[in-house]
Amino acid sequence: MILIGENLNVMSKTLGPAMKARDAKPIQEMAVAETEAGVDYIDVNVGPARKAGADTMEWLVKTIQEVTDVPLFLDTTNVEAIEAGLKVHKGKAVINSIMARPERMDALMPLAKKYDAGGVALLWGPAGMPRDAAERGALAVELMIKASENGVPNDDLWFDPIVTPVNTQQDQVKSCLEFMTMFRDLAPESQATCGLSNVSNGAPDHLRSILNQTYLMMLQKYGMNSVIVDAFDANLKAIARGEREKLVNLVWRVMDGGEVDTNSLSKEERDYVKTTKILMGQSLYSDSWLEL
Repeated sequence: MILIGENLNVMSKTLGPAMKARDAKPIQEMAVAETEAGVDYIDVNVGPARKAGADTMEWLVKTIQEVTDVPLFLDTTNVEAIEAGLKVHKGKAVINSIMARPERMDALMPLAKKYDAGGVALLWGPAGMPRDAAERGALAVELMIKASENGVPNDDLWFDPIVTPVNTQQDQVKSCLEFMTMFRDLAPESQATCGLSNVSNGAPDHLRSILNQTYLMMLQKYGMNSVIVDAFDANLKAIARGEREKLVNLVWRVMDGGEVDTNSLSKEERDYVKTTKILMGQSLYSDSWLEL
């Protein structure tokens, strides 16, 4: 899988102030650390960047690319900041993200074409969050049509079906999986990506890793080929790199409705089985699901 490091983020208590103060050292240290951790892209998240957003993104791209050749996802809602980053980026950048809203598509698809950039096609429409897999599919088609009109090829699109917290939006977690079952037929040449850790937002810290890891395995089954993740989660990276095949096959067997003799499983394996059922919506979420 393609791994996009999420750690270079304005919300960081260290990196946010460094961005504001134009302090290159913490920024470059994080970029190097993510590179050494083996990510394929680095997501540069500056948030809305309403004040001096263009200058900030331009400085960040130049600063990061002084110390790494890993390409960047330019992550902001500020269109001027996106273009400022694209102008100075060496190699092929990715715009994160292009919502399925007319004003966002009209502003950002031409930039993707002009700068030969990829674009995260975010399935967030005029009405906000899609209600189900069918609405996600309709929004994906709108994004592909707009991309075609602007000369952006399908293989430059990274579809993001929007991962939501399982503890508050369990139905949406299931809908995201349902969309992925149709994704490869809908857009066979495109990438699929997501902010994976969103699925565990709000869950107790000690439960977040198993939610993230299990959902990654589930999304892999349906063709998710990239994820925005914590660059330093070794277990997650091992799954993404195909190093936990036995565990992945167990999760997929549960997804297919196969018989699983839980008495023959280790505690770790039983925990992943329980978590798979939570994420499929077969069991109601509670913070104590592993204890039941």
